[in-house]
Amino acid sequence: MGEHPVPQERFKVDRLSVEIYATRDDMGIAAGRAVARCMRSLLEEKNQIRMIFAAAPSQNEFLAELASSPDLDWKRVTALHMDEYVGVDADAPQSFVRYLREHLYNRVNPGIVHSLNGSASDLAVECERYARLINAAPIDILCAGIGENGHLAFNDPPGADFDAPETVKVVDLTLTCREQQVHDGCFPDLDSVPRQALTLTIPAMMDTSYASCVVPGPTKAEAVRETLLESILAQCPATILRRHPSAVLYVDADSARLFRSERG
Repeated sequence: MGEHPVPQERFKVDRLSVEIYATRDDMGIAAGRAVARCMRSLLEEKNQIRMIFAAAPSQNEFLAELASSPDLDWKRVTALHMDEYVGVDADAPQSFVRYLREHLYNRVNPGIVHSLNGSASDLAVECERYARLINAAPIDILCAGIGENGHLAFNDPPGADFDAPETVKVVDLTLTCREQQVHDGCFPDLDSVPRQALTLTIPAMMDTSYASCVVPGPTKAEAVRETLLESILAQCPATILRRHPSAVLYVDADSARLFRSERG
């Protein structure tokens, strides 16, 4: 396993715990091991646990560590995910379903996997179907990220709804959000990026027992600064994490740079 990475800083902003690591690798290893510890603890208490995963390059190091963690009975895990592009087939290179298969599911073989279908013929029916799966029992662990514009899943500013009545909904993607998909290398150009997605709503993500949020890299520095220093408002949806009862934000030196500079 090697030595456990030690954070450069550890503190709280409101209810949100924050850990800053020197490198992206250290951050991912620390987050992966923390989630694995949480899983082991829950599996000692419960027959089954339910987890929701984000699918993005920002999660690569975290998922690699989690997938290699020993002594986890993944057969007792139900895995769900946060979002999917509308009109993208589950086998397409850009599909979040495919990303999670390749980075996690094929390596650990969860007992149950529930996937959003971005190619569903009736999107409203698909949202209702997936909402029933999400709401069938409590969610134990949320494994999330934050977008360059501060979004959670595809709840983009300024229209993110902290009190959305739905569990899953169809959203129009903002230009900034679509540009991030190009920056991440998921699409070759802006015209190739879908204009809509299916997403869990913010209340659905907040209604989880434990949340791990992994946010590396220089392109996320402004989002991290806003998340930690600005008021809790839809202009930066990720600020709502400061109200989660048990959430940890993992960042590296690059993504923490602007926060550290402004905090002084």
